[in-house]
Amino acid sequence: MAEQNRTSSRPALDDVSKAIIGHLQSDGRAAYSAIAREIGLSEAAVRQRVQRLLDSDVLQIVAVTDPAQVGFDRQAMIGLTVHGDLGSVQVALNEMPEVAYIVLTAGRFDILVEVVCVDDDHLLDLLTAKIRAIPGVADTETFVYLKLAKQRYDWGTR
Repeated sequence: MAEQNRTSSRPALDDVSKAIIGHLQSDGRAAYSAIAREIGLSEAAVRQRVQRLLDSDVLQIVAVTDPAQVGFDRQAMIGLTVHGDLGSVQVALNEMPEVAYIVLTAGRFDILVEVVCVDDDHLLDLLTAKIRAIPGVADTETFVYLKLAKQRYDWGTR
């Protein structure tokens, strides 16, 4: 199946949907009634719009944790150089619970993977027994996180 152009498959967002997203980016627990008052809609209309945004994967409402506070003391970004099909490597990475984020890139690495591990031994095992064992992975470079300096999710909409 051919992939669609990213911009042509993107749902159109009107100013009201953008305002709802903005409120939820600031506070994902905001009450629909409070958002409705702010933007001049009924609570039911806000609820319906949020559901449509969720159903179309425009919006995801999750709890974001500090990994170190919940028992994951080692985070890293791993750059992968791949020979052959990136898709099959991506599928294998998707199956790994330690993998939080996968990006196909242009440049020095073909794929960037953010991982969350319990400790250095866990990271080492993940690298050697799982990631480097994926057919097509030719090389990896690991960037161990020493300190998370900034993490934001309120970048708004365009």
